[in-house]
Amino acid sequence: MEASLPDDAGAWLTLNRVPGLGSRTFCQLLGRCPDPEALLAASPARLRELGVPDRLRRALRQADRAAALTDLAWLEAPGRGLLTLACADYPPALLASPDPPPLLFLQGVREVLAAPAVAVVGSRNPTASGTALARRLAGGLAEAGYAVVSGLAAGIDGAAHRGALDAGGPTLAVVGNGLDRVYPRAHRSLAGEVAASGLLLSEHSPGTPPARHHFPRRNRIIAGLVAGVLVVEAAPRSGSLITARLAAEAGRDVFAVPGSVLNPLARGCHALLREGARLVEGLDDLLEELPPVRPGAVLPAPSSAQPVVDDPRDRALLRELRAGPASVDALVAATALGAGEVTARLLALELGGHVSSEPGGRFCLLPGA
Repeated sequence: MEASLPDDAGAWLTLNRVPGLGSRTFCQLLGRCPDPEALLAASPARLRELGVPDRLRRALRQADRAAALTDLAWLEAPGRGLLTLACADYPPALLASPDPPPLLFLQGVREVLAAPAVAVVGSRNPTASGTALARRLAGGLAEAGYAVVSGLAAGIDGAAHRGALDAGGPTLAVVGNGLDRVYPRAHRSLAGEVAASGLLLSEHSPGTPPARHHFPRRNRIIAGLVAGVLVVEAAPRSGSLITARLAAEAGRDVFAVPGSVLNPLARGCHALLREGARLVEGLDDLLEELPPVRPGAVLPAPSSAQPVVDDPRDRALLRELRAGPASVDALVAATALGAGEVTARLLALELGGHVSSEPGGRFCLLPGA
């Protein structure tokens, strides 16, 4: 269903382009003067009454309405929309967050905003097992009825979107640039798929390039949209940890996947676990903690079937373990794989129910593997 633009869309878009008018100040001003058009037309004296600083008063008086016309032109195309704080379908959870965006540009299926959502985030340079796990967990969440939210970045974000799409579920991508651009460029096709069945969102006007400082701000929107945030792999200073901590501060559930102490990308998750995040070893751990998709809904029963192991490197590790428990060093020597890859693959196999870690750092094959 296409939503028509608000009658005052031009005023909202003009305010969005005022230099120095950040989201918090924007919201504060709207709290004192709810009519964006009246805010733009206010006299210097009225702006002083509203508590607007001198510098910002000058910027408001010089607001470039012509620039907003380019945004309106972009919004005229099918599948595009504008969500403002005044819209009835503004997500209540995002509205209740500490710093809601005054407006969002949309491209795709607007109704996806009403779906219960979970964020899946992590490293831009994940391990192969981390990528596979993010894709599988996102797919499981989508099959259970949740919209999967992420940031369209390389790595775990892309795997999360792909997992939801493959499962036939909706996914939302919150980006740090204008929606007329795709970053990274390699995700142009993925962005198109997200828009076809899910939703792209940005608080930035069309034409805005990606910038480093946009992404931490983008993360607050991801955290505000969801019931919970799952971090799959993250370095200690990862932006994913920002998303998780913003979610925790807003009262959302935070989940983290543990990993090997030898994997640097497990350190961020371990830090979250020490801070109280919930440990996730599989989809059931998520579904047990998340609110049901509908009141009284019955979540899928845990599956007893193990995922098929089809990667020859994983099969080589299982073959070695059939001879008996072995250490990472022994498996490295037997398979010629690197220590980091062996550790990562063993973690994925453990999460998949194929192997188990033993005291002393050895791994053993589980029955049926």
